[in-house]
Amino acid sequence: MVEDCGRDVPVNDSQSIEEWLLRAQELVPVALEKARKVKGFPGRWKMIISKLEQIPSRLSDLSSHPCFSKNTLCKEQLQAVSKALNESIELAEVCMREKYEGKLRMQSDLDAVTGKMDLNLRDCGLLIKTGVLGEVTFPFPTVTNSTEQEISIHANIRELLARLQIGHLEAKHRALDRLVELMKEDEKTVLAVLGWSNIAALVQLLTATSPKIREKTVKVICSLAESGSCENWLASEGVLTPLIRLVESGSAVGREKAVISLQRLSMSAETASSIVEHGGTRPLIEMCQAGDLVSQASAACALKNLSAVPKVRQNLAEEGIIKVMIDLLNCGILLGSKEYAAECLQNLTSNNENLRRTVVSEGGVQSLLAYLDGPQPQESAVGALRNLVGSVSLDVLVSLGLIPRLAHVLKSGSVGAQQAAASAVCLLCSSVEMKKLVGESGYIPLLVKMLEAKTNGVREVAAQAISSLVTLAHNRREVKRDDKSVPNLVQLLDPSPQNTAKKYAVLCLVSISSSKKCRKMMISYGAIGYLKKMIEMDVPGAKKLLERLERGKLRCLFIKK
Repeated sequence: MVEDCGRDVPVNDSQSIEEWLLRAQELVPVALEKARKVKGFPGRWKMIISKLEQIPSRLSDLSSHPCFSKNTLCKEQLQAVSKALNESIELAEVCMREKYEGKLRMQSDLDAVTGKMDLNLRDCGLLIKTGVLGEVTFPFPTVTNSTEQEISIHANIRELLARLQIGHLEAKHRALDRLVELMKEDEKTVLAVLGWSNIAALVQLLTATSPKIREKTVKVICSLAESGSCENWLASEGVLTPLIRLVESGSAVGREKAVISLQRLSMSAETASSIVEHGGTRPLIEMCQAGDLVSQASAACALKNLSAVPKVRQNLAEEGIIKVMIDLLNCGILLGSKEYAAECLQNLTSNNENLRRTVVSEGGVQSLLAYLDGPQPQESAVGALRNLVGSVSLDVLVSLGLIPRLAHVLKSGSVGAQQAAASAVCLLCSSVEMKKLVGESGYIPLLVKMLEAKTNGVREVAAQAISSLVTLAHNRREVKRDDKSVPNLVQLLDPSPQNTAKKYAVLCLVSISSSKKCRKMMISYGAIGYLKKMIEMDVPGAKKLLERLERGKLRCLFIKK
């Protein structure tokens, strides 16, 4: 736990830094002499003496630095050391008189002085290690070029970052306020100066006893997480646990920023697993249920990221994530929250029959279908429904209105949603009855149009769906009637390895090759040349189709003669 007490020394005084150094150096032997004379509390005074004996070497390290006299942090540090030394002397004098208010009170005072000295020694070391002493923190008299200005800015940022690790509470408050402003004004420069030790200091401040310090710190952490350049540092320095605690019990602002930070950090599969291991699932679920709209959306997104990691899905389900995501689909206000919920369900139902059954039993199918009624159906909801097709009887899916919903997706959905819908059609068409119902519901023209898509995956799944449907005579007639079907399918005979739709295109063309009109169109669009290459590649059905086209071509030539 980071403590905030013990540093309230004023900075603005008339004494120079050299005078403060001399004062601290003079106080050390006095404090040591008096401490060694005290008879009571021997264990505590032994600890204080050991701290006092280390101070001269730390003062020597500070004062021997070339920039010692030019750095304001050195002066503040000397003031803090002097204050702790004075307190030690005063307590020693009281103990020697053996006239004090109470034993427990004196023990507490001695512990406080020990803590302050320990902090002074630590801060002196950090002041040198941070490298801030190498920067002149007074402003340049005249900035003559951009390079000098940049050096000045970097020096000021380094001092701010150093103040997060050393100095009194008010200085930390001011440093955090200024750092938040700088992140808004010039995030790139702050990130350029930021180092591992500064990240560690920020993470420590997330556990400060002061709520305001925690709130200001999490604002900076959130900016760093959103920058996308510090995730590994943040995670390695143990930021997850304090962020999760802030989600549980922080202020409104602190909770929001902590959730946003977890959302960004959870994009890494390794960090997502760590969030689950550190108990982050339950607080995020509770935020989905009771948080404000922004926090709810961020929590839903974070949970969606967690659900993308297969090994934690069962753990998420045991925490009740499925019901919460279904509730978000039903009652969420922001479209983003609904989309994250749908994507989370899609992840959870991928390759896990137990979780599929749970989603079905919780009413997930109905909620996903209702979500598809929007003007622009999204891929995630269709993908989740596709995952559930094998876990629900076809009669139930038909009664719930899946067929018209998928047709709506093929008409109005995003490219990804259309691809998922066509994939669902392939799974649905396992019986003659379903093939007939799908064909009668206007799917074939929509699937034929998808053959023109720019993406190979979309073309492939559309051709696969058509190849399944055309095994039924009624559907073959629909394909033959569509003027675009033959040209689009012939285009998919391209022999390039990237074209994975060609095998389904051949099957479709074979099924409609009994039509003279279709055969003539295939020949006119260059199918014969493609098919000769298909035969060399051993594509099923290519030889059969080529023979039919060549027989038809010869017949036409004979008739003309």
